[in-house]
Amino acid sequence: MMKSILLAVDGSAYTETQLKYAIQLAKALDSVVRVLSVVDVRIFEWAVVMGNDGFVPIMPSTVYKEESRKILDEKADAVLEKCDAILTKEKINHTIEKLTGAPADLICEKAPLVDILIIGARGEFEKWKKKLVGATADAVVRQWPKPVIVTPKKFNKIKRLLFSYDGSEKANRALQILGVLAAHLCAPVTVLTVHDHEQVRRKLLKEAGVYLEPYGITVEPVGVSGNPEKEIPQVAHDKKCDLILMGAFGHSRIREAILGSTTEQVIRNTSTPVLLAK
Repeated sequence: MMKSILLAVDGSAYTETQLKYAIQLAKALDSVVRVLSVVDVRIFEWAVVMGNDGFVPIMPSTVYKEESRKILDEKADAVLEKCDAILTKEKINHTIEKLTGAPADLICEKAPLVDILIIGARGEFEKWKKKLVGATADAVVRQWPKPVIVTPKKFNKIKRLLFSYDGSEKANRALQILGVLAAHLCAPVTVLTVHDHEQVRRKLLKEAGVYLEPYGITVEPVGVSGNPEKEIPQVAHDKKCDLILMGAFGHSRIREAILGSTTEQVIRNTSTPVLLAK
């Protein structure tokens, strides 16, 4: 499990953090890291379309397109070269690859080849997006069919995990990922259940505890009432957890469609990396 990690990088301020998390997990799990950088050429396609269909038609010059493409290619090469050097120094088994096209589509095409993806919460234009999740990260997280870690801008070594358990099918499957990660990282776990009824909280916490018992890890059960999107980041902060693990979706898809998913709200409102189980 998790023997192959895809690291999708764009050279933004998040890339170094992604790389550090990949190194920690690769060492703990004895995994290969597959580094991918995508040269996003959609801007040139948009420029051509706008030039043809705009109120005042302006066609971008071929010189502009060629020079811009060259700059993007050189940047991608430099990013991959630096990642290659760092992973080699850390003695991590790895590959590097550069592709050209729509980032989200090309990243998701790699899903059959790996076990887990690490992607930054925002990309190279993050300074204009404040707390919003980046467009590429948002598109990938929604389409990616396997576990994915969404990283913040700052790296903190994973020493304690928070697992949000609501009894859903995806949360139940995530228990296996949690057990493996915690055991290999030698990290204690806080299992959190957010529900307004104490009886339900106790049932779910007991359920998770029984499952995790064979992994031989330290488990602290925590049950609270309230809204999951607020309580999960808060408990992660209070318990000094370095990774939040949760199912990608909960029980109420109607609520998610109207108010926004708990997944998205947690990613927006925490400075802790979030591992989403699909």
